[in-house]
Amino acid sequence: MTLRVGMVAGEPSGDLLAARILQGLKSRQPDLVCEGIGGPEMLGQGFDAWHPMEALSVFGYVDALKRLPGLIATYQNTKRRWLRQPPGVFVGIDAPDFNLRMEAQLRKAGIPTIQFVGPSIWAWRYERIHMVRDAVSHMLVLFPFEEAIYQKEGVPVTYVGHPLAQVIPMHPDKASVRQRLGIDPMVRVLALMPGSRASEIRLLAPRFLEAVRLLQRQDPDLHILIPMVNAERRREFQVLLEETPLRNCQILMHPPQTGPHDKADAPAGQSRPVAWDAMEAADAVLAASGTATLEAALFKRPLVISYVLSPMMRRIMAWKSGQQAPLVPWVGLPNILAQEFIVPELLQDDATPEKLADASWKALTDPAYRQDLEHRYTALHETLNRDTAGLAANVILDHIS
Repeated sequence: MTLRVGMVAGEPSGDLLAARILQGLKSRQPDLVCEGIGGPEMLGQGFDAWHPMEALSVFGYVDALKRLPGLIATYQNTKRRWLRQPPGVFVGIDAPDFNLRMEAQLRKAGIPTIQFVGPSIWAWRYERIHMVRDAVSHMLVLFPFEEAIYQKEGVPVTYVGHPLAQVIPMHPDKASVRQRLGIDPMVRVLALMPGSRASEIRLLAPRFLEAVRLLQRQDPDLHILIPMVNAERRREFQVLLEETPLRNCQILMHPPQTGPHDKADAPAGQSRPVAWDAMEAADAVLAASGTATLEAALFKRPLVISYVLSPMMRRIMAWKSGQQAPLVPWVGLPNILAQEFIVPELLQDDATPEKLADASWKALTDPAYRQDLEHRYTALHETLNRDTAGLAANVILDHIS
């Protein structure tokens, strides 16, 4: 009898995570059928996509409201198909707003449900734990501190590590990447990562560029690497760059140049992200809060984290969550994992060009600070480095009914 797994991933990071899980599943059950909603990385592992992951990809609350009819139609269609022909197990990859609702309905119908990457209840809206408890048969979590939270709340949970810790090298090769990118091995390099959304480019990029202008007064040869996720973000950034002319700015775009080194370090089925080139070649990173902060830590690069929300978005978040600030004092993943401020966070009114420049200069030039961070990052990397695909696959197969 063919084993069937239902799966939903709604964004590129979830697509990459799901592809690695599919690799682990297929290595144990080659004839396994996986179906549902996914992206190109999952398709590369033989996934049967009823809907593309773009059907769930939304950017902020306004976009979600505009696309609500389509989201509801996608939800209803996939739910009906699985209720009519139940899979042996359902696996939701991140996308908690969609997946927890789906899991609640499927679990009521007797289908085991597994959620890989839980909502950030440790930061926002802890009361969602009640929904998780009702909807999820088993949680798979990326970070060790999450395991204790779910255990305390009576939710079956397994810490599986973070897949990025397996594919990002423990010892980055700065010289090799710089050679490929044509960068002088002796100059200082700052990776500038203002985010992947239009709102992030609009609010963060001008501050970042002005900070670079101040930094280049101190080091005229400072080289800037700016990875962009797509042509639209590049156009938006280029307009701002023309308003603040700078020296030695190099924008990196997909697809990057490839070679044996790149393929070895790339996620399953994907060419190496250009953001990884920027971070590995850099001496320090100035980044918007998000997954990039964890990637910078895994590449052992001194990091300055920043983020700015518009007044309207702050009001929406406070209204939706019922709280004015996160439950933890940190927003960056390296700090959350360390449970202390090991790298600076300059948020909202603190995200001034002067403060960003001062913090970045320390990250670029303070040898004792840089060495201490490298030791801390290495310990973090070792903690997160688990056989994620294998551990997740074992839990999933154990739950197939």
